[in-house]
Amino acid sequence: MIVFRALLLVLAASASAAHAAECPRKDTLGTSRVMTIDPKEYPRVGLKSFPQTLPLADKEVVLTFDDGPFPPTTNRVLAALETECVRATFFLIGRNAEGNPEMVRKIAAAGHSIGHHTWSHPALDKIDPTTALEEIDRGIAADEKALTGEARLAPSTPFFRFPGFASTPALLDSLDVRGIAVFGADLWASDWEPMTPDQQLHLLTGRLEEAGKGIILLHDPKVQTARMLPAFLQYLKRHGYKVVHLVAARPTQSPTERLPNAQ
Repeated sequence: MIVFRALLLVLAASASAAHAAECPRKDTLGTSRVMTIDPKEYPRVGLKSFPQTLPLADKEVVLTFDDGPFPPTTNRVLAALETECVRATFFLIGRNAEGNPEMVRKIAAAGHSIGHHTWSHPALDKIDPTTALEEIDRGIAADEKALTGEARLAPSTPFFRFPGFASTPALLDSLDVRGIAVFGADLWASDWEPMTPDQQLHLLTGRLEEAGKGIILLHDPKVQTARMLPAFLQYLKRHGYKVVHLVAARPTQSPTERLPNAQ
């Protein structure tokens, strides 16, 4: 029964991702296209940490959220994304997923991708390698248990982000061998710092104008981010930016799959 339920959830999530670019409201920002990511082709991406990032066109952005789920603010983030028919990737902390399994399933049911962000968010480069690997595995297992009902170490979506981008060569190699893509970021809102939503919006849009495109890091448990997000999505729409949604490539898929523009 657990396996059957897990299969249904995975199929539902896949179907949602496949139709991420469709939106019944023509005046929304929308999701411009879906990009399928093969970890063999893109094992490590994000220019703040690695020499390579995703092959985005000018004014294309990928929205990613770390450290959830945290229902009071994650629900607000999901509502903002749904209003604009935008799909994102959420890198979950395992203990948060364990405490809020319904929220994990809600994120997936809305068509978003679920990546992994350890069990308890330690700086993995500051602890011994065995403990670091246990943190990674326990986080993946907790996320998968919340999502599918089965605590497994092979993630449904093989995306991982190091807390604080604090990786080590050995841990990177370990994830590479397992076929798990590691995400850094190209820019961020610095929303771990105290600031108003307006200040955060000004900071983030300034950085985006300078970069022109990229993987954006945000944190859904942050109140200021939840409050800022609707205005940021409106900014993207007014200034001609396009949102790209990421899903994991299957062996038979090509690295990217383009869908019609939502607008």
